Amino acid sequence: MPVAKDMSNGAVALGAAPVGFAGRIHAIRVVAEDDGLSAAELERRLIELGFVEGAWVEVLHEGLFGRDPIAVRVNEATVALRRREAAAILVDTDR
Repeated sequence: MPVAKDMSNGAVALGAAPVGFAGRIHAIRVVAEDDGLSAAELERRLIELGFVEGAWVEVLHEGLFGRDPIAVRVNEATVALRRREAAAILVDTDR
């Protein structure tokens, strides 16, 4: 599966990454959505879960149906996220 890249610096959207993908968080860029949380609230929650600039992140597992949700290891914690929420997390690959 191709991975979406941020044109400004080559960072990859975590929500588009396949299982086994790993790297360091470059930034969080939340786009406002009609359904669910506001952009500010989603950004705050991601930061509280440990998704901060420089944190090591790896995609561990994905759901069977629609590949959603995904299990992600951020530093030493394992977190489940919807792919649309993970799309706000931009990651620099180490590969």
